[in-house]
Amino acid sequence: MLSLGLRTKRCGLLGVFLLVAMHGSAQQPSRTAPLPVFEFHSSFWMNLHHFLYQQARLRQQAANPAPPSGKNTPDGLAPEAPGQAETHESKTARGDSGAPAALTPAEQQAWTAALDYYAGDLAGRDLLFNGDMTNIKNRFAELEACEDLSGRSDPSCDSGLRRELVVVLERAAPVYRTRWWPAHDRLNRSWTAGVAPLVREFGGKLARQLSDTYEAEWPAGTIRVDTVVYAGSFGAYTTLEPVRVTVSSADSRNQGPAALEVLFHEASHALAGAVRDAIARECRMRGKPIPRDLWHALLFYTTGEMVRRALTPGQDASAARGAAAYTPYAYRFGLYSRGWSTYQRALERCWQPYLDGKVAFDTAVARLVSAL
Repeated sequence: MLSLGLRTKRCGLLGVFLLVAMHGSAQQPSRTAPLPVFEFHSSFWMNLHHFLYQQARLRQQAANPAPPSGKNTPDGLAPEAPGQAETHESKTARGDSGAPAALTPAEQQAWTAALDYYAGDLAGRDLLFNGDMTNIKNRFAELEACEDLSGRSDPSCDSGLRRELVVVLERAAPVYRTRWWPAHDRLNRSWTAGVAPLVREFGGKLARQLSDTYEAEWPAGTIRVDTVVYAGSFGAYTTLEPVRVTVSSADSRNQGPAALEVLFHEASHALAGAVRDAIARECRMRGKPIPRDLWHALLFYTTGEMVRRALTPGQDASAARGAAAYTPYAYRFGLYSRGWSTYQRALERCWQPYLDGKVAFDTAVARLVSAL
């Protein structure tokens, strides 16, 4: 586990600490260490759960191929075009990350049983919006130091999850631990080691800027970040109460400087309430429907702009599309072209002046809603 400590307040930055200590995933955070904002974990049960979820969905996709457009595929996992270079994620999805070509008969039986269970009961549920999936994920976070989920080794490790789920996971665990986990754990730790210097250099300022921008307090205490091979179609998601981020260490979109933006975009979900409410109020005042996902497009735009400024200081927003500048996630990966093009134009015209300090928050929200 690697803890990155940042203490922030709306009024300013109090201190920045980097605890450069990579421990085994079963160890608990030091109680004497400075309170971190991000606490990174590479947890066995969390990774097994997400990997089985992905594999089950891929199996469903193979049984029901998508149209050539790639639409309507589970989590957007469309087959790659002929000749297209494979990403690390797609190789991992096929099982290339440290797994021999064939499992033993006993291993295959246990693994197939787990895939059957996930395909039949869990693979159709959304990782973010399904309450049961959130509860399962949170329970795995609490039990990451446990050798089992049934309480055999320690009564405190009795997960309380459905017996069928516990049985298939405990039977699949030795297979995953032998065949895939070493490579997945290394990938998780490598991703964390890569983003750590960026958080150390820019994290304190970004936390303060985002808190000020959204007129919301940065989350108190630690933000747990679980690194896994697969974390949904966007490569990361965040659940609230408590705030917990799950991010794919294998997703090609989460690599290099983009890892910093992904991390702070996900953390910004805990700050989004004020701007989401402001948009809703303005829409009601004007008798307009609340635009679907406008607040989320605004989060992408804002975090991308803040990270761009941090990584390429001295360049204005228009330079963000230049080759020498850091290109924010939403521009680089075409999010606005997938139904958000109207939001993009409105954000550039009405929200950017607020980020530049030229207009007030309420004015920017009013102009943004008016432009749609």
